[in-house]
Formats: sequence, structure tokens, C-alpha cells
Amino acid sequence: MNDTHPAIGTVELLRILIDEEGLDYDTAWKIINETFSYTNHTVLPEALEKWSVDLIGNLLPRHLELIYLINHNFIQLLKSKYPGDDEKIGRMSLIEEGYPKKVRMAYLSIVCSHAVNGVAALHSELIKTTLFKEFDELYPNKIRNKTNGVTPRRWIYCCNPKLTELINDALGGVDEWLTSLTNLEKLAPYADDKNFVAKFIEIKKDNKQRLREWVKKNTGYDVPIDAMYDIQVKRIHEYKRQLMNILSVIHRYLLIKATP
Repeated sequence: MNDTHPAIGTVELLRILIDEEGLDYDTAWKIINETFSYTNHTVLPEALEKWSVDLIGNLLPRHLELIYLINHNFIQLLKSKYPGDDEKIGRMSLIEEGYPKKVRMAYLSIVCSHAVNGVAALHSELIKTTLFKEFDELYPNKIRNKTNGVTPRRWIYCCNPKLTELINDALGGVDEWLTSLTNLEKLAPYADDKNFVAKFIEIKKDNKQRLREWVKKNTGYDVPIDAMYDIQVKRIHEYKRQLMNILSVIHRYLLIKATP
């Protein structure tokens, strides 16, 4: 499950297995738990949806029944694990009391899944120590890290063959750095090598020229080749920090202009 948006899918499969396939709850629940895993991408509220009990009850009454059944069994587990700690049980319940009552879809996702994935080492540690701390204590090793990003060394190798060739020549082959990014530290002495620096600048300029041609062909715009490029290829979103990035670009531009 990619964040909590499809979390109702767990309950839908449970409904199919019980109501349509005739399985008993325990068998159906085992299938549910082995089928689903949940990936949390961000700690922002939009990825931790809370659905109104009234809304689910009006649109999907059977699903609400099953959610309450899942929560009942989960509460029984909590009571056996933390006897008398009603505050903790209330915090961890799949149902958030109040007006209106809400279903905590992230908690539903955790309970229904065999694994919960964070998408970066720092992020995974954060959700284990803050957001889902009590669930990590209840389900040790359920929260795991699955880095959801581009490995720079493979990125360079795949998208920048000329730079790859230059690095290979300097370090003695691709095996010297493709499996360990830290080995690129060995390039540091080449910062004073005029021949290496000239080739490096030539490669950057050639790549900019190819990008310039692509931009012209696809947008009609001419971009200057003798310029610093700062590029983000991602959807516009608050937590992806485009605003912070462009402020940083402006800051660096002003610093350059202010430098004699």
C-alpha cells in the first residue's frame, strides 16, 4: 500500500474472503496479513488519512463492520499486552474518538500488514521513534527500511557515459567506484589536474548542449549553455521542497553577483 490512500483495500479483501469465499475470520485474516505491506512516505498528515466513521458507514457499511471487528481483536491484543493502560490503548486504537469519530487509516494499515516500510534510513528511524513508536514496540522488526531513491553511482553510470568514462580512466575502471560511492573520494587530487578539469568541464558543457537542444525541441525555449543549471524533475509538492530549492537558487545567485 502506497501510503494510506488504498488502505480500505485490506478490508475489501477481508470482505471478499469472508462474505463471498466463505472463509472463517482467522483464515481470512492470515491471508490479509500475508498479502499486504504498507509503505509510509512522509510524516505529513495528508499521508496519514483519517476517514470519518459516518462517511464509511454511509458508503460502505459492511466495511465499517469489519473495521470494528479488526479493531476489537486488536484491542484484545493490547489489553493482554498492556493491562490497565487505557490511555495507551486509546492512543493505539484504530478508531479515534471524538466528533466525528474517525478511522486512523495508518494504524489500520500497520495492523493489517506483515511489514511497514520507511523510504530512507533517517525516515525509517524517525517513524520508529516518533510517529509509530508504540507500534514498533508492539511489533518488533515490523517497521523496516526500503530506501526509495536513486543511487548516485548507478545514476551516473546509466545517464552520463562520458563522465563515467572520465572517472574510470582516473580510478582504474568501473569496479573501483560503482559498488562504493565513497571511493569517489579518490578523485579529490584530480581537482588540481588541469587536463582532468578541462575534460570534466567539456563533459558538463556537452551535456548542457544536449539538454538545451531537448528543451528547444520540446518547448521552443532557448536556454543559455554558459549558465549554472539547477534542475528538479518531480511533481510540484510542498514536501518535495521546490520552494526551498528555488529560494536556495536565488540565494546562490545573489552570492555570486555580490562576489567581486
